Amino acid sequence: MSVTSRELGSEGTPTYLGRGDPGRTVTDFAGNTTAARDYFPVWLDRLADDVTLEGAMMNGAVRGPEAVRALIAFVRTLYEDQQFSFAGPYGDDGFLEVYNSRVRGEPLGSVVLVSRNAAGQAQHVVVNYRPRRSIMLVSQLVGEHFAGTPLAQYFASGAD
Repeated sequence: MSVTSRELGSEGTPTYLGRGDPGRTVTDFAGNTTAARDYFPVWLDRLADDVTLEGAMMNGAVRGPEAVRALIAFVRTLYEDQQFSFAGPYGDDGFLEVYNSRVRGEPLGSVVLVSRNAAGQAQHVVVNYRPRRSIMLVSQLVGEHFAGTPLAQYFASGAD
């Protein structure tokens, strides 16, 4: 997916827009274009059976489409705002999202790298956040939400 203006820069290269530009669009993992404010990570609907997810807020990696969808879906509910600075193809089999958000008023910068398998499915997802204080907040909120389930073991708890 790419965040581009309607005009091309030198040598046909898309011009990337900053926050708040009204014509900003996002072309998603499946090649569909939509307004950035309405973006949904379509790669969530194209997960490999053995997809893995790991990231800065986690201890270890989770495996399987149900677990990955559940985690990503819940974390997205925590975002108070999501402003993309880039979303698009990365290399031959990668897809990259770069965005900023807030969770409970705390700033959260995110970089998501999705690697695709030969069938075009999301095979491996790595989500890195910054700053550390926000990482710990999100990890604790996710741990609390999934308390009592097998997913809770990957996240901070109030006792950590």
